[in-house]
Amino acid sequence: MDAFVPAPCAICRTYGDALLRYPARLNEEAIDAAAFSARRFYDRKIHFRMVRCVRCGLLRSDPVLPPAALATLYRASHFTYEGELSHLARTYGRYLARVQRYHADAERFLDIGCGNGFMMTEATRQGYRDVCGVEPSEEAAAQAAPAHRAKIQVAMFTAQLFPAASFDVITLFQTLDHLSNPRAVLGDCFSLLKPGGVLLLLNHNVRAISARLMGERSPIIDVEHTYLYDTNTIRAVCEAEGFVVREAGAAWNTLSLGYLVSLLPIRRVAVKDAIIRFLKRMRLEQVPLRLPLGNLYCIAQKPTTAQYTAR
Repeated sequence: MDAFVPAPCAICRTYGDALLRYPARLNEEAIDAAAFSARRFYDRKIHFRMVRCVRCGLLRSDPVLPPAALATLYRASHFTYEGELSHLARTYGRYLARVQRYHADAERFLDIGCGNGFMMTEATRQGYRDVCGVEPSEEAAAQAAPAHRAKIQVAMFTAQLFPAASFDVITLFQTLDHLSNPRAVLGDCFSLLKPGGVLLLLNHNVRAISARLMGERSPIIDVEHTYLYDTNTIRAVCEAEGFVVREAGAAWNTLSLGYLVSLLPIRRVAVKDAIIRFLKRMRLEQVPLRLPLGNLYCIAQKPTTAQYTAR
């Protein structure tokens, strides 16, 4: 196992200067590709030491694995959420449609952490004419529809993958929480957006009622999550890279009843599995629900040339 490295606050860029929130709960043998897959069943409760910045309040894992080790784990990670794709597309699609309030040009779209490209399909449905994706998981990208497979870069995202100022909209759905250097990624997004282009984020909300009630038992306290945001810190990290935040607030998720059960803090896995088997037997597992599940969304815009010059 690679040696852990200290992690700075993504907003303040300070090391240390934080209060302990949760001590580490690690089994190094369990830090593998399965633990870093886009899981829907949290059967292994492990996480790094988690601290809260005393200056801005951002929650982070510290120390963490080095970026190269994380990239290796995500490259080998598994695609495990096929059953939720239609619900995810409905959730994310609702917020993608809101982007048109600020930028009506539906020309070039990029989804970072795109999985099998299901949101590329949704973006096409919403009128985007050129859709691209970046996905580190080789397994997930291999399951993309033939129309999208050639448009997915199988890699960790960097600005060098695309020409500067070439996209109208860039999205990160449940991705920002996983990044070892979110400021660098947001800066790269800024450089790849056209003037007036829009960044759409959707990720966990550490201040959501569910997260506060469940504390360390919450599914968001997980080895995959290097940084966890609320509406204030998501604004701050975007503004630090030059974006103007247009909206930030609680997100409503469409999800299946079976997935909801998988997230419940039931300690005995056998009990949770028995409930899910019962739902399957009764054909209730895929019953759709729409709930404020503890996520947030943020719509941020790159200023036009005139606005940027005036800053």
